[in-house]
Amino acid sequence: MITENVKKALAEIAGGNPFGEKITLVAATKTRTPDEINEAIKAGVCDIGENKVQEFTQKFDAVHGANRHFIGHLQTNKVKYLIGKTYLIHSLDRTELADELQKRAEKANWTADCLIEVNIGSELSKSGFEPENAENAYEKLRAYPNLRIRGVMAMLPLSDDTALLNALCKKMRALFEKLREKDENIKYLSMGMSGDWRLCVENGSNMIRLGTSLFGPRRYPAAENA
Repeated sequence: MITENVKKALAEIAGGNPFGEKITLVAATKTRTPDEINEAIKAGVCDIGENKVQEFTQKFDAVHGANRHFIGHLQTNKVKYLIGKTYLIHSLDRTELADELQKRAEKANWTADCLIEVNIGSELSKSGFEPENAENAYEKLRAYPNLRIRGVMAMLPLSDDTALLNALCKKMRALFEKLREKDENIKYLSMGMSGDWRLCVENGSNMIRLGTSLFGPRRYPAAENA
C-alpha cells in the first residue's frame, strides 16, 4: 500500500505547480516505523519529516537515503538534538527559538536551514508569526549568521469554506514571492497536508507534507490513547 500511495502521489505532482515550480514531497513520518519509512523511500520519497524530536532521534540511524526535515513545534530545550542532522526545519515560529538555534549552530560551526512558520489563519491553537508580522520577522531572522531562511511554512485552518482557504493560500504565495525578490535563498513555500494539499498546490505551494495519504491512518501507542 505504501509503495502504491507514494508512486501515485509522485505521479500526481510530477507536473509541478501552476507557477512552473517543482513540488517537493515530504513524507510526514509521525508514528511510522523505520520499515514503513524505508519502504516509502524505496518507492521514491526523497524527503521525510518528523514532528517530535524523540522520534527524530530514535529513527535516525534506522532510516536511510532521505533528507531529514523537522516539521513539528520545536521546544528550545530540544534544539541540541537536531543540530547537524536536519536538512530543513519547518517551524521557526519565534525569536526565542531563533536565539537557541543560533547559539547551538554557531557552537557546532553549522548553518541551520529554516522556514518561517506563519499562523496564516490567526488560530490560537497554532504557533507561528501573524501574517501581518511575517515580513518584519523575516528581516530580523535573516540577520542571524548561522540561520539561513529558505522560505515560509503554513498550515491552513480546518474549514469547508473553499473561498477562505484559497484566499489564505494566495496570501502565503504573495508573501513567499515578496521575500524571494529580496533573497535568493528563498526557495520553499511549504503548505499542504493530506486533506488540503491539492488546493495548496493549485495556489502555488511547492512543498507538501503528506502522512496519511502515504501511510494510511496513524497508529498511536495505547498510552497516548488512554
